[in-house]
Amino acid sequence: MMNELNVLSLESEAGFKALFKYATIGILVINGEGIIELSNPCAEKLFGYTKQELAGQPVEILIPANFRKNHVHHREGYFHEPKARPMGYGLNLFARRKVGTEFPVEISLGHYQLDNKQLAVAFITDITERKRTSEELEAKVKERTLELTQSLEREKELNELKSRFVAMASHEFRTPLSAILSSLSLSESYIRTEQEDKRKRHIERIKSSVKNLTGILDEFLSLEKVEQGKVELEKEHFDLFVFANDLMEEVDGMLKQGQQICFSYNGQRDILQDKHILRNIFLNVLSNSIKYSQEHQTVHFDIDNSDQFVVIKVRDEGIGIPEEEQKNLFNKFYRAKNAINIQGTGLGLAIVKQYIELLGGKISFFSKANEGTTFTINIPLNQYV
Repeated sequence: MMNELNVLSLESEAGFKALFKYATIGILVINGEGIIELSNPCAEKLFGYTKQELAGQPVEILIPANFRKNHVHHREGYFHEPKARPMGYGLNLFARRKVGTEFPVEISLGHYQLDNKQLAVAFITDITERKRTSEELEAKVKERTLELTQSLEREKELNELKSRFVAMASHEFRTPLSAILSSLSLSESYIRTEQEDKRKRHIERIKSSVKNLTGILDEFLSLEKVEQGKVELEKEHFDLFVFANDLMEEVDGMLKQGQQICFSYNGQRDILQDKHILRNIFLNVLSNSIKYSQEHQTVHFDIDNSDQFVVIKVRDEGIGIPEEEQKNLFNKFYRAKNAINIQGTGLGLAIVKQYIELLGGKISFFSKANEGTTFTINIPLNQYV
């Protein structure tokens, strides 16, 4: 009977030693004063200490400096009420190697009593790889979530774009097409020589409507080209002052009764820039100011070419843009509620913004409903000479 007990005791002791020695996690035995009494090879390798270096040292040497003070308090609390449990449940725990580097760990605590001495056993696992894998997975999940969110937003934006396009097309195409059809029908009925003037008026009306439709299609094509990066800058030297005056003559026919353009110019005149793009920018902003202003109101057109930027300001005294709708001003096909009954595609300013950004510039505006709008265009002077 005695031999059997001795064998069992030896087997148990041998099993414990093997478990302690070959365990793939770090194991530390700590006394009630927080002093390390035993360490297994895995723990020694994990922290970079030898067995002799760890024995007799406070366990706090294995804890990052900024957590040591609190750890003493938690350790004392554990020995007051010892029980098997994970350490720092729900927290991110870190340990400190001999060389000073820190790494994430998981720690489970156990306890036992030997010769009336309370001992704690800490089972320590390096979770660096697991944490890295988890963070990579989390990053992928976030990335995928962002992609899905952006995809949903793009789909929503596309649906809104389609709705605005349908609304715009149904209005802007219907009006000139109706004018063309009615003018064709009427012109066919004017067959007598004395009705020649009436027939010519309707032919002119047809031409004007066709020109209007062509303008709408040109806007579509311009926007598509600039968005796909198909617009190439073709710079040339020209006189900006003369150029601006020529444009004012071009929009003169758009002026309503009593309207006028007040023009001022300051700074150098010779510039190097894409004339075609500048013409589109100026024409669009000027024609908008005329279109959304009432009769007998003034459009102010100012150019300052004397600082680091060429600054173009166009200010009108017209209907303005409601504050709640200003965030949508440069969106494609967007028309403010107070402009619904005024001819337009809602593409002009979207094109202008893209053109200005192509030149390396910026566009901003200030507007109040029924008080007018001011557009400010800044283009870096290093684009000019």
